[in-house]
Amino acid sequence: MNSRTFELTNPATGVKSALPVRSGSIGPDVLDIAGIARDHNVFTFDPAFGVTASCESKITYIDGDEGVLLYRGYPVEQLATKSSFMEVAYLLLYGELPSTTELQTFNSNITRHTMINESLLRFFNGFHHNAHPMAMVSAVVASMSAFYHDSMDIHNPRHREIFSHRIIAKLPTIAAAAHKHSLGQPFVYPRNDLDYCSNMLSMFFAVPCEPYRVDPVAAQALDLLFILHADHEQNASTSTVRLAASTGTNPYAAISAGVSALWGPAHGGANEAVLAMLEQIGSVDNIPKYLAMAKDKSSHFKLMGFGHRVYKNFDPRAKIIREMCHKVLAKLGRTDNPLFELALRLEEIALKDEYFVSRKLYPNVDFYSGIIYSALNIPRSMFTVMFAIARTVGWVSHWLELIGDPGMRISRPRQLYTGAARRDYSEMAQRR
Repeated sequence: MNSRTFELTNPATGVKSALPVRSGSIGPDVLDIAGIARDHNVFTFDPAFGVTASCESKITYIDGDEGVLLYRGYPVEQLATKSSFMEVAYLLLYGELPSTTELQTFNSNITRHTMINESLLRFFNGFHHNAHPMAMVSAVVASMSAFYHDSMDIHNPRHREIFSHRIIAKLPTIAAAAHKHSLGQPFVYPRNDLDYCSNMLSMFFAVPCEPYRVDPVAAQALDLLFILHADHEQNASTSTVRLAASTGTNPYAAISAGVSALWGPAHGGANEAVLAMLEQIGSVDNIPKYLAMAKDKSSHFKLMGFGHRVYKNFDPRAKIIREMCHKVLAKLGRTDNPLFELALRLEEIALKDEYFVSRKLYPNVDFYSGIIYSALNIPRSMFTVMFAIARTVGWVSHWLELIGDPGMRISRPRQLYTGAARRDYSEMAQRR
């Protein structure tokens, strides 16, 4: 707790109250405003929670002005170059990097929980053939509570750990089943001899009639994308998970709520919007015209994949993923694809344009991730599902932190009411 306080005086009553200043380990201080409703009968007004610290957390830190992203204190750049997604998952869940033995045990637990109940697998046959994969994933995750109700005591630390490992292990299997259902292909079971990302690619693309070999570059690219998407502080879907979890609901319901929140085009669907924008631009020759439209305030065209709500500098994740994007396109022979050529030229031109540079509208992680997913032959409808697989680790970490907090209370935002004041019911004959 910081020793400083802010003093608030009600001009109508003269009542004074002290607002303590709380300091984190790094980042801006926050005002503890818990007492203002009691002392002054007022609430704060902060639409979309742009300047509100909704919780105390030890998991992820972002400095948007400096372009900094830390997982448990570790810069994401270091983790992306030296770590693996499974190691990052352990770090987010447990707070520290694992030893060799701890990582081996964790990997084994995840690998041996990847299969899903056959009855759960048959759920997919009840979905329409063209159902959106996110609709299927959200529904199936919620239904898991009907299969694992014997280990859902949120106050039992062992049950919490079982859930954590189970949902991280099974979500790629659920996602792959949704993909196969959309194609009308048979489901492919997980393989215990493959690592997390290779196993996911196998379940996505293998077919029973011929052997499938995982491309190591594809698996490496996917592992990197999952590291970069693993957590991002109190974003909309993470806040949704925390809000749902604060009610004491079962953890599968809370994660399903997060999946649904992620589905929004302003959140997890942004990389899908990048490819739609590239298709709209059409060719390299049209780039100047569309950049001019992006600068025109009267135009409805937006340059998708540039800039970020939090980062007022270069998205640190974009710097990392850019190199992988070029590597994947070169290795998989996709550099002659007009869409990818267009994306690379747009990136090059925009980074030299004073309008975008002065406004710090740099390419973000969504600009490159959609290009990589497309190069890996992952259909556009599955982009947000891939995001969900990675972000599940972050959701679970925040769920564990919330449930483990002795002071946890149900979340209950307040409002500024602007509707009708009290009025009396009028009989039908008296109404106009």
